[in-house]
Amino acid sequence: MGLLGALGFDPRNIVFSSDTSEEQGRQFGKGRGTVDCCYPVKCMSGHYGELVFGQKQKLDILLSPMIYTLPSFLSGHVAKTLTCPRVMAAPENIKAGFLKEGDAFAENGIRYCSPFVSLDEPLIVPKQLFEGMKDALPDLTREEMARAVDAGYKALHAFNDKLRKKSREVLEWCAREDKPCLMVVARPYHMDPGIGHEIEVDLQAYGYPILWMQYFPIDADLMDWAFGDDVRAGHVKSAFDIHDVWQSSYSSNTNEILWGAKVAARIPWIACVLRMSSYECGMDQPTYSPVQQIVERSGTLFFSFQDLDSTKPAGSVKIRVETITHYLEKYAADIINRKKAAMPPGCPLLPAA
Repeated sequence: MGLLGALGFDPRNIVFSSDTSEEQGRQFGKGRGTVDCCYPVKCMSGHYGELVFGQKQKLDILLSPMIYTLPSFLSGHVAKTLTCPRVMAAPENIKAGFLKEGDAFAENGIRYCSPFVSLDEPLIVPKQLFEGMKDALPDLTREEMARAVDAGYKALHAFNDKLRKKSREVLEWCAREDKPCLMVVARPYHMDPGIGHEIEVDLQAYGYPILWMQYFPIDADLMDWAFGDDVRAGHVKSAFDIHDVWQSSYSSNTNEILWGAKVAARIPWIACVLRMSSYECGMDQPTYSPVQQIVERSGTLFFSFQDLDSTKPAGSVKIRVETITHYLEKYAADIINRKKAAMPPGCPLLPAA
């Protein structure tokens, strides 16, 4: 929104597709899907169909960038922050389904725009977006795009800071009240209610605060308290270094998942880690054991949903949620006490003595 607003688009004229749902897929994606075992990729056809065929007022431009790298708080501490190649190529993959029996975009007066973007390399993003969007926006200049990209990054950083501040408030409340919370370790698309099936919402209904590892607070005082001893001992180079648990640090979301496991193991009030993964996710499969081992060796509860797909098995999810809450009620206090006994002194989450 920051980028498009700076380019002069009225926010009221910017339309996003709705949350993923089975109805969306049936109504708008039928017959235009892709042969891919990755559910998040397959469900994109429903989103495209909703934007092309499901609007009261036809769109002028459908913008769906191919994102090569992601901006990450781990940048500079890992080898790369690449996206999953399947997800990166998905816009071109899904587009093919809308061209096989005629150009559905042209027939509906829509200009399809899919720029290739390296979001973790902000200096080249203006050039990439300009080259990828100039045909859809003939009057666009390089200078306008550069200013818009700057505004977009400022909006993104402000959004991230806001959510991390809220996460810190949750952690401080848990520390002050000595109450447990849960951390979700997953990929960003699992925040979509249709892909993640709102499992974390079901758990929150039992009164447990939920943190997402993407928005965990990374304030200097908290990071120094959690990782300072390891840095000074030479085990890691910084609080964001994951080479001690993951050598192949090229995938952005994978890096953050491993880092999320490390930080969850160190925070006493994170009594449980919830791992989500989509059906047959090749990027996630090598991380299952390391993540579980990091979490469980700290004495923290670990539960996983590793085969999420288009079907929400309501009964099964309900049983799993009830199991998680049962173990939290039974063991959370002991987990917190054991982790507190092992934590470094001077925790910044606690009120000053």
